Parts: sequence; structure tokens; C-alpha cells
Amino acid sequence: MNEVQGPTPAGTSRPYRSLAEALRAHRIPVENHEFIGAVTDAVGISSYIDRGRYIEAIRRTPGAPLHIGRTYINGFTDGEEITVSGRVLPLLPSEGRAPYLYVDQPSGLPNVPAAKRPASGARRTTAPRPAPEPRAPKATNLAERDYGVCDVCFMVKNASGRCGCDE
Repeated sequence: MNEVQGPTPAGTSRPYRSLAEALRAHRIPVENHEFIGAVTDAVGISSYIDRGRYIEAIRRTPGAPLHIGRTYINGFTDGEEITVSGRVLPLLPSEGRAPYLYVDQPSGLPNVPAAKRPASGARRTTAPRPAPEPRAPKATNLAERDYGVCDVCFMVKNASGRCGCDE
């Protein structure tokens, strides 16, 4: 048997019927679904496989499979340009999967507000919550006390003011 992909850490690998099924199964944030779909369409993906912590997307053309995680897509090669919505994506060097490159998904970028999904077709009209106030540090129950040191044996005295040589 000529198996291209290996099993998940649990020893199983399950193919998905569609990208949407894979994204739901891995609980990828909804605001990233459209972005991931555009990236996989630009690359050309033939199948999606469960790999435990990520989705493995097998390319139609020869090349490394993409790893789709909750906040990233990894597996691009140097010189590869991925265009989404008329913009070339900034590819960054991968630390865990060298020499490949990765791109952050919109929800993984700093200072980008996440799009909110209306609950069951209804719009929520609640006011935003105020920022929580910083909490004071907890007081420790055990306060260290200094009962002094014995002048004879130089041992620390106990709470009654005695040491080992007094007994």
C-alpha cells in the first residue's frame, strides 16, 4: 500500500468530505472560514485529512501538503505567492516545519477585531462589556514571622521564644 500521509498521534487518520466539514470538526473560528477557502482555492487542494491538531490539505499538484490549524496555514514554499482578494499574503518562516512558510489567519492577527456571528439569525443588541479592573494581589495566609535567634546555639527560636538548647 502506497500511503502518502501518516496517521494522527492517536493512530487514526480520517478523510473529510469537504473543507467545511473539516473546519467545523476542528472548531476553526467562523471568521476564518472564508479566508481559508480562498487560500485553498488559490493553491488547489484535492482532499482534507484529520491529523489530530491540524487539518492536512493535500495539493493537486506536487508539493508539500498544507497544515491548517486554528490560527495558521503552514506548508508554503519559498517563492510561492498566494493571492487572496487581490492581495499577496505575507508568508513567514515556519519554526516547527522548516523550510516551509506559514500565514496567520485573520483571527490570529493582533489588533484585528473578530467578526461576530449572530445567534440563530437574530441580531444581538447588548452593549459591550467594560474592561475588567485589575485585581489586587491575594494576601498569603502564612505570614513569615521572626522569633529571633538563640545566642547560645544560633538556632531559630520558636513561637514561645525557646530553642533546642532551652529544653
